[in-house]
Amino acid sequence: MNSKTDHDDLAITLGVEEEFFLVDPESRDLVTDPDPALFEDCKNAAGSHRIVHELFRSQIETNSRVCGSVDEVRQALVDTRNTVIDIADKYGVAVMAASTHPTGSWQAQVTTPMERYERFAATFQESVRRFFVGGMHIHAGFGDPDTRIRVMTGIRRYLPLLHALSASSPFGGGRETGFKSYRLTLVGVLPRTGMPGPFDSRAQYDELLETYRDMKFVDDGSELWWDIRPSHAFPTIEMRICDICTRVEDAVCIAALYASLIRWLMRKERKGELPPEPLTEIIMENRWIAQRYGVVAFFGDRVHEGGRIDIDDYAEALLEELASDAQALGCEDELHRATTIIREGTGADRQIDLYRLRILEGDTHDEALRHVIDQILADTRAGLGGG
Repeated sequence: MNSKTDHDDLAITLGVEEEFFLVDPESRDLVTDPDPALFEDCKNAAGSHRIVHELFRSQIETNSRVCGSVDEVRQALVDTRNTVIDIADKYGVAVMAASTHPTGSWQAQVTTPMERYERFAATFQESVRRFFVGGMHIHAGFGDPDTRIRVMTGIRRYLPLLHALSASSPFGGGRETGFKSYRLTLVGVLPRTGMPGPFDSRAQYDELLETYRDMKFVDDGSELWWDIRPSHAFPTIEMRICDICTRVEDAVCIAALYASLIRWLMRKERKGELPPEPLTEIIMENRWIAQRYGVVAFFGDRVHEGGRIDIDDYAEALLEELASDAQALGCEDELHRATTIIREGTGADRQIDLYRLRILEGDTHDEALRHVIDQILADTRAGLGGG
């Protein structure tokens, strides 16, 4: 992703991982032990992308190829979604992009028989058995190791906004949870999750990682499950806070916002003008508010009168600040979709609105949730162009 006006040292590459549920289109229940050939066929059809197993067999994960622009991200997500949907169709299975299945039972899930997952389950016991969620992770490659670390630190304050825009998990175990993203509640029971502290250099991060290793808490950086982290496998910063977006265009918007933030912060870092870091505790408060309220949240912000700001005003000011970077990256329209998401709602809002509407129209609780699942399945396919 090269700037049209600056040098190649502001280049950014992107890669996106999406974690889907596999659903029986008749019962709307999860397919807890699908035909292994489904996964093999997806793997063989992935082309330059990767499609792999997840912790539970009722899930499947897509990994896009390395993309040089937000346009390429869109095409990669369309391609990978179409591949999984088309192949799953052949096995009588539907594909769901939501971070929790509205009626799914964690007790019924079957763990994928891989050594890593089995060790994971043995160590973390019921906390990982309940870890029945899907997410979206975005890798960004840019700069040198120290620049990546400092930009990662600078992005922390904006992660609650990115998370709010992605929310797609208001239901859990057949209940309305009261959260727009119940997923983060389930993620948070594991160690080494949540918001990392501020780092000023790669050496500072490496020192912490080595301490974890010396204490036998982790084998490597892949076991730091923070909201954002340096990738263990690639020269990237991996944003992990987001729910999977039900609609592909919302995922593209978040990729555009992430890339624009990175470019903006890279320019500030180069000039020695990175803003002072807010307290991690305040970022965590904003994170919880985003998790609870989604795009009707307010955020704590010392700059504004009363110490807080509505999310729509917060986003409007940020998008104005990022305008020149989005223009340089060729993703202005994708960035400004954030205002549409805030105005019209996220996947979580659509689920809740439909559920409550169906109840008002006389559906039983179970009937209303079936309609919610049908809507998620339809929205997962929306905007894909039929393969």
